[in-house]
Amino acid sequence: MAEQEPTARPAIDPRFVTTAFHIEGYRVARNLGLVRGVTVRSRSIVGSIGAAFQQLGGGNVTLYTELAERAREEAYQIMLQHAALIGANGVLGVRYDATEMAQGVAEVLCYGTAVVFEPAA
Repeated sequence: MAEQEPTARPAIDPRFVTTAFHIEGYRVARNLGLVRGVTVRSRSIVGSIGAAFQQLGGGNVTLYTELAERAREEAYQIMLQHAALIGANGVLGVRYDATEMAQGVAEVLCYGTAVVFEPAA
C-alpha cells in the first residue's frame, strides 16, 4: 500500500506570527513547542562577480541583500509549514540566526514557539 501525503493544513495567518510572546485579545490555549525552518544558500560565481563590482562602488550590495532576503523568507516559510503540520495557528517569539558554514555558504535559521491561539474571554 502506498504512503499517503500528510493532510494539508490551512496556512497560518501572519497576524499570529510575531517576535512578541503574546498577542492582545488572544490567549495561548496550547503550546506545541519549538518549530524551525532552515535553509543553506550560496551565491553563484556570476552573482559573486556582480557583487564584487557593486562593492567597488560602495553602499548597499543589492545582490547580497536580495540573497539574504530570499534565504530569510524561505526559512520563515519552512518554519510556518512545520507549525501548521503540528496543528498550530500561530508562532510566538520568532527569531532568525545565520551562520557561515563555508566561505560564501550561509545557513539561515528561523525559529519560534508554535502555539494554538484562541480569543481571550
